[in-house]
Amino acid sequence: MSYIYLAGPFFSEEQTERIARVEKALTANPTMDSFYSPRHHQHSNYEMFSEGWAQEVYERDMKELQAADLVVGILDFEHQTIDPGTAYELGVATMMDKPIIIFQEESVPTNLMITQSLHSYVKSIEAIETYDFKMLPKSVYKGEYL
Repeated sequence: MSYIYLAGPFFSEEQTERIARVEKALTANPTMDSFYSPRHHQHSNYEMFSEGWAQEVYERDMKELQAADLVVGILDFEHQTIDPGTAYELGVATMMDKPIIIFQEESVPTNLMITQSLHSYVKSIEAIETYDFKMLPKSVYKGEYL
């Protein structure tokens, strides 16, 4: 089974468009069973952006991350390396020994903590659509390090 946690920013139009393309690619991938995308789970019994909302969303996301078999992480973040929430989720996934598949369209230097903890590194939507989430082939980061 391949239950995927999708970690990535969705705070701007560019980020939302990118994560939507990754969601579509995952849906099209026959080796993926299901995935959890936090951007679709921001609802809460509390007012959005309140302390109660934040705690509820955090707990839900951590529960789903723990349940996931692996993580697909989107690094692209406003022409920078990574957003803090995604970095946190990838760190948690690393400590849970979950395979991490990194998706990065932009060519920017990437932090060695990410590059050395990933299982596979892909640069295109097509690679997400065709990646074998059952066999989990490895591929390494090729680029500049931070």
